[in-house]
Amino acid sequence: MRLRNLILITVIVPLCAILTVFSLVTIHSLEDNLRSKLETEVQIITQATGASLGYAIDRAEPSALEDALQSAFSFHRIYGAHVFDTQGQPLYGLGLGEDLFSVDDIREVAENGQLQTAYRNDGDWNYFSALRPLTTPSGEIVGVLQVNRLNTGIENYADFIGLVALGVFAVGVGGIILSIWWGFRHHIERPLERVLTVMERVAAGDRRQRVAIHGSEEYRRLGLALNDMLDAMAEKDDDIESRRRKEIELEKRLRKSRKLAELGVLAAGVAHEIGTPLTVIEGQAQRLSRRKSLGTKEYDHIERIRGEVSRIVVIVRQLMDLGRRHNVEKESVALDETIEAARTLVEEELTRHDVHLDIHLPSPTPTLLANGQQLVQVFTNLLRNAVQSDGVSRVCLSARANDSELSLWLEDDGGGITEADKARVFDPFFTTKPVGQGSGLGLSMVHRIVNDHGGTIGAYDSPLGGAGFEITLPREDTTA
Repeated sequence: MRLRNLILITVIVPLCAILTVFSLVTIHSLEDNLRSKLETEVQIITQATGASLGYAIDRAEPSALEDALQSAFSFHRIYGAHVFDTQGQPLYGLGLGEDLFSVDDIREVAENGQLQTAYRNDGDWNYFSALRPLTTPSGEIVGVLQVNRLNTGIENYADFIGLVALGVFAVGVGGIILSIWWGFRHHIERPLERVLTVMERVAAGDRRQRVAIHGSEEYRRLGLALNDMLDAMAEKDDDIESRRRKEIELEKRLRKSRKLAELGVLAAGVAHEIGTPLTVIEGQAQRLSRRKSLGTKEYDHIERIRGEVSRIVVIVRQLMDLGRRHNVEKESVALDETIEAARTLVEEELTRHDVHLDIHLPSPTPTLLANGQQLVQVFTNLLRNAVQSDGVSRVCLSARANDSELSLWLEDDGGGITEADKARVFDPFFTTKPVGQGSGLGLSMVHRIVNDHGGTIGAYDSPLGGAGFEITLPREDTTA
C-alpha cells in the first residue's frame, strides 16, 4: 500500500470520523438546548398565570379571568392563551391555536393533574403548547390552561441549520483532504519518487546518477547523504578497478617471468650441452682459416661458419640473461645523455636507411635513478627495431616527467603493429622479420630491463601512422 493511502486511511479518515461525530453531537445538543429552553419558558408562563386563573375561575369573575390571560401575553412570542373547564369546553381564550389539543387531551390533563406539552402545527405556524391544570387555593382542579408559544427562527430552522452545518463540515473536510493530498504529493511523494528514480538507475548500473539537492531540509540532507554514499561507492569502484588492472598486469608479469625463468633454465641446459661442440667448431674453423692453400670462396665459407657460431653464442647468452633475475645497480642518470649514447650507436643505421630522428625532451633535462648501460640498451633496441621496419622514414622520441615518474614515447611512420601481434610483441622469439634476420629477443630484453627498473612498457598505434611504444619509469628507487 502506498504511503499516501496509508496516511489517509490511518490518520485522515479516523480524524474526519471523529469530527463528524463531534459535529452531530454538537448540533443535537444545540437542538436539545433550544427545546429545553422553550419548554422551560412555557412552564414558567403557565405557572405564573395558573394561580390567578384558578382563583378567577373559582370566584367566577370573568374580568379577573380576562386580566390574567392578558398578562400571559406580556411574555415574548406568546400567541395564544385559552382556558377550558374540566370537561374540555372553552371558558375564555385569547390569540391563536385554540384547537391544537383535542377534548380528550384536555380531560386527561384535568383528571391526572399533570402538565402536558407538545409541538403542534396550525397551518404555516409552529407552536410549542402546554396544558396545565388550574387549581383553587384548596387544591381542587377547576380547569385547564393552554398556552401556545410560537417557535423562534432558530428553533424553526434547527434542522436546516444542522444540514447546512453538515454541508459546510463536508466541504471543509474535503478541502482539508485535498490540501493534505496536494502537500503530501508536492513535498513528500515527488521528492521520494526522485530519490527512488536515482536509486533504480544506480541499481541498473548507471553509477553517475546523483540526487538534485533542493526542497525541504530533510530531503536536502537525505540527498546529500545519498550523493556522498554514491561518491564513496564510485571511489571504491575506481579503486577496485585500479586494483583489478594492477592484478591483471602483475599476473601477466608473473606469467612472463615464469616463462622467462623456464626459458633461462632451458637456455642454461642448451648452453651447457652445445658449449663444447661450438668451441670445437669455432676452433676447427679458425685453424682452417689459417691455411694458405684456401681459395677466396672457401675462406668466405669458413668465416661465415665462424660468424654463425658467434651468433649462436650471442643468442644463447641473451637467453640466459633473459631468464635470469638481475639485481640492477642504479645511479643517477641524465636522460639526454642516455638517449644521445643510444643515438650514437644507431647513427650509422639511421643514415643507411635514410631515417630522420626527432628528439623532444623537457627542459631542464630530467634525471632518474637507473642503470645507464641497460637504458642505453633499451633505447638502442627500440631505435633499431623502428629503423629496420618497412616504410619508416621518421622516428620521434619524446618524454615527459613529473616528481615521481618519467614517461617516454617512441613512434614511427611505418607499417605499424597489427592488433593480433600487439599481445605477443614482447614474447621471446616473436618477430615479423624474415628467417635469419632477427632472433626475436630484442623487445623481450627491453621488456625485461624495464620490468627490472620497476617500470612498464606497452605498444600502441602511433599518430604518425606506424608503431608506438610507451615506457614509464620511476624516477626514484622502487621495488619492481
